Amino acid sequence: MRISKLVGERLKEAPSTANVKSHNFLLRAGFLKQVCNGIFSMMNPAQRVSLKIQNIIREEMNSIGGQEVLFPVVMPREMWEKSGRYNSIGQEMVRFKDRNDHDMLLGMTHEEAAVHLCQNTVKSYDQLPFMIYQIQTKFRDEARPRAGLIRVREFTMKDAYSFHYDKEELKQYYQKVFDAYQRIFKRIGMKNFIAVKSDTGMMGGDIAHEFMLLTDIGEDSIVICPHCDYKANMEVATSIDEKPSFEDGQLQEVFTGKAKTIEEVCKQLSIKPQQTIKAVCYAMVGDDKNTVVVFIRGDKEVNEAKLKRVLGKDVAVKDLAETGFVKGNIGCVNLDLPNTKILYDNSLENLCGLVTGANKEEYHLIGVNINRDLKNAQFYDLAKVKENEKCPVCGKPLEIKRGIEIGNIFQLGTKYTKAMEMTIAMPDGSLINPLMACYGIGVGRALASVAEESCDEKGLVWPMSIAPWQIYLCPLRMDNLQVKETAEKLEKQLSEKFEVIYDDRNVSAGVKLTDSELMGIPIRVVVSPRSLENNQVEVAIRKTGEKMMVETKDIEKTIKAIIDKQMGELSGK
Repeated sequence: MRISKLVGERLKEAPSTANVKSHNFLLRAGFLKQVCNGIFSMMNPAQRVSLKIQNIIREEMNSIGGQEVLFPVVMPREMWEKSGRYNSIGQEMVRFKDRNDHDMLLGMTHEEAAVHLCQNTVKSYDQLPFMIYQIQTKFRDEARPRAGLIRVREFTMKDAYSFHYDKEELKQYYQKVFDAYQRIFKRIGMKNFIAVKSDTGMMGGDIAHEFMLLTDIGEDSIVICPHCDYKANMEVATSIDEKPSFEDGQLQEVFTGKAKTIEEVCKQLSIKPQQTIKAVCYAMVGDDKNTVVVFIRGDKEVNEAKLKRVLGKDVAVKDLAETGFVKGNIGCVNLDLPNTKILYDNSLENLCGLVTGANKEEYHLIGVNINRDLKNAQFYDLAKVKENEKCPVCGKPLEIKRGIEIGNIFQLGTKYTKAMEMTIAMPDGSLINPLMACYGIGVGRALASVAEESCDEKGLVWPMSIAPWQIYLCPLRMDNLQVKETAEKLEKQLSEKFEVIYDDRNVSAGVKLTDSELMGIPIRVVVSPRSLENNQVEVAIRKTGEKMMVETKDIEKTIKAIIDKQMGELSGK
């Protein structure tokens, strides 16, 4: 490929909306062009990276027996009604009618399609286990696209689905995929990634893991114990709660005036937040009548993912207008309003000497004793883990880091096969619903995540395994006949064995060298009048900044050694 013919341009600055490194450099280096919010066209360099990522994924999926298939982008309503997800998924799923007035949808995931493909095709236990996978474009009408390819609406994804006849066999295959994911992310050049326990969310099932790239721009919070192997997404993380102790007292009303927030009440009564009971009100999605009130210790925050699991429904913060609640003075003692579901967090269990709202303006209750005043209370784990709380495994302080989700795996059980009535025959002739698991990797997000982690102040630094080209051939002074002839000869010679992008433009050395660093090509070969005086060219390694003078007759051998070394490092060999 010659840069003079390459569609796209290199820019000195990216739009102000490109506020993370990966988005900034991918735009500036001519890899992406935004179509609209959350939707991008990939230029040739980005597509080359994407295809290499896809090929690595294919190799690893095939190595554990995966069969590549292709599901439809568009599916009928009936398929998703069987699983119950046609109505349970919100506006992020695009629904429409075809010309025959039939309800259709755009696939954002393909569990239903996977079961449909296998139903009545796979009939016996001895055909299991197996795994089918696809790499396909999907659409999810994401409410808040951000950070370029990291959170988009249209995306390319590898999604895989395995089928099993018992839990032990599912567990063993799940581990095979887990290990394959570790290899995939190492091979594409990710360095600082971990696997954590996660929430199963809308996918369903009992066990799930997310693979997270640790980075400050990540929007997921990851709870990590640096002293043992405990790692979990904030959505499911737990900790040992060291409960405070307060002097028990008589339950009585006190005047607190305009004090509404935890901070204001604490200041008014000269107490600490952990001595208060905070009320947080929610509405269940699809249920306008009922209100959910969560009571939690004042120094804690409600974990909405945990709350959703307890309720079995999505939730949203409730507008208290016309509910009968006194905002800022909601209390757990003698709270009796119709259409109200009350939940208590574990942080309150067995405590006394607490403060709560009095359910009337300008008053709170002091001396609340949970065991005395809330005899029928049921307690749940509804709180977010906080930094330095104790690890549930080893008891030492926890850390909270940020991360980008780069892959996920779920043990789904029979959620979909049972709903869609897929059965297989067992040796005794009985029919069972096979167990399922699913496994996803976003290709575009993986590309952007590598770019986020592998860059410096000059631009991208692509790992050799997924770089759009291996060599940036950079002749300086194209008006010099010897330089031009040598460069043309090297382009032909090197292109027979390696992937070469040839900067044939008649522009300054500064522009060429800057563009090579911005694009992040692993090896740069500079041909200049000065180096040719000794029949040499300069070879520079983007990752390390190392430069060496190499005789033209040795160029192939030198480049092969560099490529072999870097590829070996990525594969662990």
